[in-house]
Amino acid sequence: MRLEDIILNCGVTGTKGDLGIGITSVTDDSRKVTPGSLFVAVKGHGVDGHAFIGKAIEAGAAAVVYEDGEYSAEGQSAGPVTFIKVESSRHALAIIASNYYDNPSRKLSLVGITGTNGKTTTVTLLYHLFMEQGYNCGLLSTIANYVGTRRFETANTTADPLVINSLMAEMVDAGCEYCFMEVSSIGVEQERVAGLDFKVGIFSNLTHDHLDYHGTFAEYLRCKKLFFDNLSPAATAVINIDDKHGDVMVQNTRAKVETFSCRGIADHTCRVLEESFEGMLLKIDGREAWTRLVGRHNASNILAIYSAAMALGADPEETLVAISKLEPAPGRLEVMRGPRNISVVIDYAHTPDALDNVLKTLREIDRGKELICLFGCGGDRDRTKRPEMAKVAEGYADRIIVTSDNSRTERTEDILGEIKAGFSAEGLAKSIFIPDRKEAIRVAIMFAPQGAIVLLAGKGHETYQIIGTEKRHFDEREIVSEVFKQMEVPEK
Repeated sequence: MRLEDIILNCGVTGTKGDLGIGITSVTDDSRKVTPGSLFVAVKGHGVDGHAFIGKAIEAGAAAVVYEDGEYSAEGQSAGPVTFIKVESSRHALAIIASNYYDNPSRKLSLVGITGTNGKTTTVTLLYHLFMEQGYNCGLLSTIANYVGTRRFETANTTADPLVINSLMAEMVDAGCEYCFMEVSSIGVEQERVAGLDFKVGIFSNLTHDHLDYHGTFAEYLRCKKLFFDNLSPAATAVINIDDKHGDVMVQNTRAKVETFSCRGIADHTCRVLEESFEGMLLKIDGREAWTRLVGRHNASNILAIYSAAMALGADPEETLVAISKLEPAPGRLEVMRGPRNISVVIDYAHTPDALDNVLKTLREIDRGKELICLFGCGGDRDRTKRPEMAKVAEGYADRIIVTSDNSRTERTEDILGEIKAGFSAEGLAKSIFIPDRKEAIRVAIMFAPQGAIVLLAGKGHETYQIIGTEKRHFDEREIVSEVFKQMEVPEK
C-alpha cells in the first residue's frame, strides 16, 4: 500500500522523502519492524517510541512517523527513509491503522459500549443475540475477541488501534455484518478508537474506578464523555438515564440520542416482575420477556441490549425471543451448587458499585440465607476504592473474608491493610483476613452453614492471578470443585 494513502487525514505537519513508496507493514513497536515497514513513534506513559526511531531504521523501516516537538528529522539524511511529522503520533497511529486496513469499521455496523460496569456483559450478549438471529458478528471484549465463531485471546479491554483494525478487517473478510466492542476510558484517552465509525454508542453507568490512571473522577468522566462527543451525526447514542451522568454524556454529542430506564420515563423502559437464581421475568416496552440473567443491574444490561438492537433496526418481538435464550457472560453471577445446599457465586465485581449490585441482588433473591462475601483488591491500581469495598461488603454480608486479588508488585498485606481501614468495628468483628486466595476460598466454603450463599468477588472470568510480574494459573471454578469433592460424604 502506498505511504501517501496510509497517512491520509492523520494530521501531517511536515514530510521529508518520498510519499509514493510502498509499505509492507505498520507498527509502533521497533522490535516488529521489518524491511518496508512504517514505524510510528508513540510517546507512551512508560516508554517513548521516539527513542527507538534509530533502531527502527536499522531494522529496515521505509518510513517513520514522529510527533512534532518530540523528534526532528532536520539534518537527517533521508536516504531510503521517509519522515512524516504529525501533530499527535498517538492520534495518527489510530488513523493510519484504519487506513492501512482499508477502514473496516465503515463496512460493519460497529457498536461500542462505555461505562464502569456492565460493558463485558452487554457486548457479549449483543454478540450472541445477533448470532442467534442468524447474523455473522465480531466481538472485541475483555474476555475474548471473536471473528464469527473464531476466538482470539485479548490483553486489554480496548486493544491498540492496529489490533482493532486488523481484527475488524478479518471480520469484513469473514462476512461479518456487526461488531460489538468494549470501549474503556483509557482506550478513549489514548485515542485507540479514533477513526472508527460507530453506528451505536452505549453508556451504561459511571462509578468509582481507574482513578489510579485518570487522577480525578472529573477526568474519568471527561474521557467517557469524549467517546460520545466524537460520534458522528449518523450514529445513535443509547444512554442509561438512571445514572445521574447519563445526560452529561450527551451534552455535546452530534449523534441521535435514545434513552433507556428501569426506573422512570424513557424511550425504552423495563420493569422486573419476578426474579430468582434461575432468572428474571421482565416487562420491556410493554412486552413480557424472560432472561436467565439474575439481578436488577442485569435488567439494566438487558434493556441496554434491547435498546441498541432497536437502534440498529431489529424487530422487537424477535429480539425479545432471542434475549430469552441468552446465557450469562462467564464469571458474571455464575452459580455453582455444592454439598449442604451451599451456593457459590463467582462474579467479576471489583469496584464498590459492582460489589454493591451483586450483594444487593443476592440479598433480594434469598433474604433468609447466610451471605458470605470473599473479596480483595488489585495491586498497582486505584487505592482509594479499597476502604470503599469494605464498607459495601459489611453493609450486606453476614461474614466477610478479605484476601488477595491480582496483587501485582504490591504486598498483599499492605493492600489488606488499606481495605481494613474501611471497616467499622462491627464490620471488623465479622471479618477475617486470609492473604492466600485459594485457602480463603476453601475456608469460606468449608465453614459455610447449611444453605449459605458464598460470593467470590473480583476474579470472575479470569483464570489467573498476577503475583509480582508473574501470571499464575488460578481458576476459581476448579478450586470450588475441589473443595466440593472434599466435602462429599462417602456412601456407606
